[in-house]
Amino acid sequence: MTDADPLEEIEFLARSANRIEVLAALVAQPQTRQALAESVGVSQPTLGRILRDLTERKWVTTDGDRYRATATGELVATGITDLRERLATETKLRDVIEWVPTDTVDVGLHHFADAKITTPSQTRPNAPIQRMLELLGETDHAQLLSHAFNEQKLRLVRDRTVDGDLTTQGVFGEAAIEAIEATADLRELLLDIVAAEGAEIRVVRDEIPVAVEVTDSRTHLLLRNDEGIVRASLDTDDDAVRAWAEQLHEEYWAIGTPLSVEDIEA
Repeated sequence: MTDADPLEEIEFLARSANRIEVLAALVAQPQTRQALAESVGVSQPTLGRILRDLTERKWVTTDGDRYRATATGELVATGITDLRERLATETKLRDVIEWVPTDTVDVGLHHFADAKITTPSQTRPNAPIQRMLELLGETDHAQLLSHAFNEQKLRLVRDRTVDGDLTTQGVFGEAAIEAIEATADLRELLLDIVAAEGAEIRVVRDEIPVAVEVTDSRTHLLLRNDEGIVRASLDTDDDAVRAWAEQLHEEYWAIGTPLSVEDIEA
């Protein structure tokens, strides 16, 4: 019975990306040595050493002139590929994860593997906000959920809803609406939005822990620090993230109070 150290086996694979690629290629389909060398992009001497090592571990076997992965080889390939993808996601999120409200974002972080991360820079200090506005400017419908209502966002939503280019359902914290109503020009923008045929706004007293937008094609999260300063944003087309965001919006929508023109003018 083989008594191999699992960590040593991980190290064996990690020392050479080619080993992982060869094993994954053989999991996908049996291949001749020539076809395998071409598909993975390794020399025949290198491939020979890899196949020897994988065969010794009984991860690969041969059927005539074709190599294929064994059941244990498939098990290893799946595991190491998943681990590599998870580490790639962790590396991608490492610099922003402290601002992701993981208690609220009830979906595995691996669903953000392909997310676009936008952070401020010296030349674009408002880059996360601009990304949010870019997505809002491209969509026909948006579900909005936030404790705040950025002035730029307010103006864009007003222009697009009044023109009939955007339908929206927004849920906002009470403090955000009160701040807008206290400023004359912003109050007029809010009035226009509420009066627009395609817009519905609801207000909640409960704290909203995350700023989320669901557009036609993307789900966008604004990430803030403890002082409320925007530090980054994430947006993705992942279906699981979208389903989570829609469910969260629905929960707050259900407890929100509809905002009317009369409420604002009172």
